[in-house]
Amino acid sequence: MAENSNTQGHIQFKIFDKYDVSKIEIKDAALKPYLNVRSKLLIKSHGRRNFENLGATKVNVIERLANRLAVPGHVGKKHKIITSWSSGKYNRNMKTVVEVLALIEQKTKQNPVQVFVSSIENASPRDEVTVIEQAGARYPQAVDVSPIRRINLAIRWMIQGAYTKSFGKKKHMSDALASEIIAASQANMESYAMSKKNEAEKQADSAR
Repeated sequence: MAENSNTQGHIQFKIFDKYDVSKIEIKDAALKPYLNVRSKLLIKSHGRRNFENLGATKVNVIERLANRLAVPGHVGKKHKIITSWSSGKYNRNMKTVVEVLALIEQKTKQNPVQVFVSSIENASPRDEVTVIEQAGARYPQAVDVSPIRRINLAIRWMIQGAYTKSFGKKKHMSDALASEIIAASQANMESYAMSKKNEAEKQADSAR
């Protein structure tokens, strides 16, 4: 169930008792302090970090994915529809995440947590557009995106892309999300998250 760490003499758990995170590599230096991939036996913070300074950075990135599944967001005309199998059901959402990780491992033969981290690095935008109002006039202005928002946007877009491809279709959410994460990790523009990132950065370039 657990294995001893040779370096610090404490117990090193695997995520879901399956995936070793001790060798996870985060290549993006800007995201490294904010991507929490620390080993944990129970990936559930019970909302304790919500009111802490930079609390999101203390929540495991796998839990952040499960939490986002509960609120996939408004996409097009589907904003009036609530998905009963997902909303607010932690156990059900985490079960979906476990299925997603298993599918990623099966398809890529790699550590699925590493694939997910790579997909976040590739799909997180570095620039976006905000609206500046001055003297009654409103105009777009390009701004840098904070690391925490970069991670949040990448996860949101991957969930929304998978949700769109599975809603009202035969494809299950876990299959769609696994495919979305794999495509994003490969910087494949068929990924919804990658296309949204590209769109955001192009808009920012034109607003400079």
